[in-house]
Amino acid sequence: MAKNQTTITAEPGKQEVIITRVFDAPRELVFKAYTDPKIIVKWLGPCDMTMTINKWESKSGGSWEYTHADKNGNKFSFHGVCHELSAPERIIQTFEFDGLPEKGHVAMETARFESLPGNRTRVITQSVFQSVADRDGMVQSGMEYGVRDSHEKLDELLATIK
Repeated sequence: MAKNQTTITAEPGKQEVIITRVFDAPRELVFKAYTDPKIIVKWLGPCDMTMTINKWESKSGGSWEYTHADKNGNKFSFHGVCHELSAPERIIQTFEFDGLPEKGHVAMETARFESLPGNRTRVITQSVFQSVADRDGMVQSGMEYGVRDSHEKLDELLATIK
């Protein structure tokens, strides 16, 4: 088990999910890991899936799209628009999982990168959904498993690129 744990908070009746994780790496490096497609493809998503980036524009006004595939060929696609990219402090973007039954379930995500003593970084991501039902649907989709796996992979990756 990793020494840094991911905390996922989804309070009943609220439209948001808060994800918090501390990484043992400087803020600039963690921010780069969240924005550089060559690095993202190595850590984002569950361990048992591969990631293909279809589009990645790491800039304010840019957009992104990627697909995760499992060993059985099942594909899960995601896309969004980056509203603000303020290195190395903040990323504000939309997030949409194409696997939900109907389209239009867009979340607004804000990821904040905080420097901590000892060259560590706390990342706090707030995802606000359009409804409690949308938030609950995302939580029930396996999001927690994917987030925790991703953070474990990122921890390992950051240790190799310090």
